[in-house]
Amino acid sequence: MKKITIEEATKASGGELCRRGRENYITGVRHDSRDCGKGDLFVAIKGENQDGHDYIPQALEKGCAGVMISREGSWLNEAEHSGAAVIKVEDTVRALGSLAGHYLRGLNAKKVAVTGSVGKTTVRDMIYYVLSEKYRCGRNIKNYNNEIGLPLSILRFEEDTEIVVLELGMSDFGEIDALAKMVEPDVGVITNIGMAHIEHLGSREGIFRAKMEMAPYIGGGTGKGTLVFACDNQMLTRETTKGNYRQVCVGENGKSDYIISDIRDRGVEGISFTLEHMEKTCRISLPVAGRHNAVNAAVAAAVGGVFGIDMKTAAEGLLKTKLTGSRLNIIDGPGFKIIDDTYNASPDSMKGALKVLEKSKGKRKIAILGDMYELGGDSERQHFGIGVFARGLDIDILVAIGKDAGKIAEGAEGGRADIYRYVKKEEFYDKINEMTGDGDIILVKGSRGMEMEQIVDKLLEK
Repeated sequence: MKKITIEEATKASGGELCRRGRENYITGVRHDSRDCGKGDLFVAIKGENQDGHDYIPQALEKGCAGVMISREGSWLNEAEHSGAAVIKVEDTVRALGSLAGHYLRGLNAKKVAVTGSVGKTTVRDMIYYVLSEKYRCGRNIKNYNNEIGLPLSILRFEEDTEIVVLELGMSDFGEIDALAKMVEPDVGVITNIGMAHIEHLGSREGIFRAKMEMAPYIGGGTGKGTLVFACDNQMLTRETTKGNYRQVCVGENGKSDYIISDIRDRGVEGISFTLEHMEKTCRISLPVAGRHNAVNAAVAAAVGGVFGIDMKTAAEGLLKTKLTGSRLNIIDGPGFKIIDDTYNASPDSMKGALKVLEKSKGKRKIAILGDMYELGGDSERQHFGIGVFARGLDIDILVAIGKDAGKIAEGAEGGRADIYRYVKKEEFYDKINEMTGDGDIILVKGSRGMEMEQIVDKLLEK
């Protein structure tokens, strides 16, 4: 982070400087007192279970230059003794966003914003690697993509950053609007419109409207921005996404600006495909598993094209891609391989992971699947549909774990896989040794709240 004055931070956040400190500048912004250090501004955020104001003494002990608060307390005296500045605002989360927006506008950097139902982080990472072939780039910390994580990520970018690639997450209406307003992207990206968060948004049409909240902010509304999207011929088309910006569409449709063809799926070994743009073609290889990632990689190449990066250079960047977190992460276990895709799950991503498993080489192919959350009244149908999808695949064993995953087991009946159903993970642990063996390849996937990574840990202990 480039240093900014306490006065600038106060004005940008819409706050009041209650107490000046010994330091005139801040060189970092933190919301976790354990991460604080000299020169930092600690933002006290009140959450569902904890109130950051309670941790101000610990932040002060670490030598913070200042604290941002929304209420006063006895620790104000400690702030005075420590020499820390105190900025008071009405809402620390909103103030953090305002500060981040101000900071981002002060950087001489182009901005790319990525949203979509599934694949946001993957596409963000791929764009980052493509653009890094030519520019100094920044991206979100880990999967920090919400009203708190996005500002914290922005406030870590260095002054010499040329392009930032930012993932915008959401679970309800209005959230993309707030984040896009903060970023004002030069390039907006929509990966797809799926079923994730349908519990809150009601329908795919609702999900589409929520994602399109980004549209008015692309290019700052000047008409000079670009929207890149993966055309699905239903929700995402030139007609449905038109606005005051240039459109670039990607797809297997011959009418797309970037045309994908001849996809070769090698399971856990990755994929390759041909990409055509303006009568030029390029063969692209990816170290990332999943046929669906051809579209994600093509989107990244299209964003590169907006910034003057040719397809050959984009292909070189994509070859270096390393994905954030447990997303189709291939782990060598004791005699077998694990496809760790435990970060999260939706119907679309579940099907994609199952296809990766089917295309992979192994003595036996085993799918261990957990509940998918936030599907609302459509949950039973969607879980059953995953089972039906799995029924038609070349899979040897399917293990369904969770309250809703029983419907996956029901849907899979009649296929070639042996089916096992457990309500709790703990019920499965005793069966791991007898159910898995040398040469197997094992997919583990479920929604974040299922904590399916615990199964990965158990498999590695085998």
